[in-house]
Amino acid sequence: MEHGIIDNWTDMEKVWQSIYEDHLYVQPEEHPVLLTEAPLNPIKNRTKTLEIFFEKLNVPAMFISLQAVLSLYASGRTTGVVVDSGDGVSHVVPIYDGFAIEHAITRSDVAGRDVTRYLQQLLRKEGVGLHTSAEFQIVREIKEKMCFLYPSSKGKVDASGRAMDVDNDAEKYRLPDGEEVSIAHCRHQAPEVLFKPDLIGAEYDGIHNNVLRTINECDRDLRDNLMKNIILSGGTTTTPGFGARLTNELHRSRPGNDIKVTAPKDRLYSTWVGGSILASLSTFKQMWISHSDYDEYGVQRMVEKLF
Repeated sequence: MEHGIIDNWTDMEKVWQSIYEDHLYVQPEEHPVLLTEAPLNPIKNRTKTLEIFFEKLNVPAMFISLQAVLSLYASGRTTGVVVDSGDGVSHVVPIYDGFAIEHAITRSDVAGRDVTRYLQQLLRKEGVGLHTSAEFQIVREIKEKMCFLYPSSKGKVDASGRAMDVDNDAEKYRLPDGEEVSIAHCRHQAPEVLFKPDLIGAEYDGIHNNVLRTINECDRDLRDNLMKNIILSGGTTTTPGFGARLTNELHRSRPGNDIKVTAPKDRLYSTWVGGSILASLSTFKQMWISHSDYDEYGVQRMVEKLF
């Protein structure tokens, strides 16, 4: 996978096969499959996916849904804006009545992996050298356990809004070799790349600006409703303080607007939860693409039916 898009189909097919054989212990031809995909997935990728599942894995039926739509379902909504940030890519997806407004989707390749890499650089400057691929996983763990975002881009501020020293926020982390290191500024500096991609030389807008751009691309009559229904999804949005920071950045750009950012507790798994909800609906039976339909009408017609 590269930034949420499959780029090696041989390996991807092996992964899917392994899921059936080594983890689920079921035969693919005995179970319909609901698969998720990232927004703006190329049509050729959708086509290849259908071909593999119907022609190689021989599933009886299949449906493909956008991850963001399922995340929105998990929150009990069918209209809103999903801010989805995982390891390799971040998307802002506006959805109306269960359908993504595709022309207004924004994408940034700045996501969790970039936070980890930037944290690695910052730690190196402080004398903590973690360079190998195995040590990169240690940096990821430090990120997940210790990083956070301040509500303001100024960092920690006093009652008057002036920046304060953050040395008191330092915490100890024990490395696998037993050495303890003190981590202070890195904890909040690393996730700043999500809102300030220029920190790592990336030519993308901050995620808050992508939210504003997405909503502005939607019909004027929808904008107020979308602003009040911003839903977080994906592991990177679980960074402590992410929701409050996004809310404050949006208020700073749109003072007076009614803005509500919702951070579901299960947002790391909200796509799965939404998929479970969708598949349990009685009306969902009509949405499946059957193997017989695939054989009769061909892959191109089935891609058109899905999207």
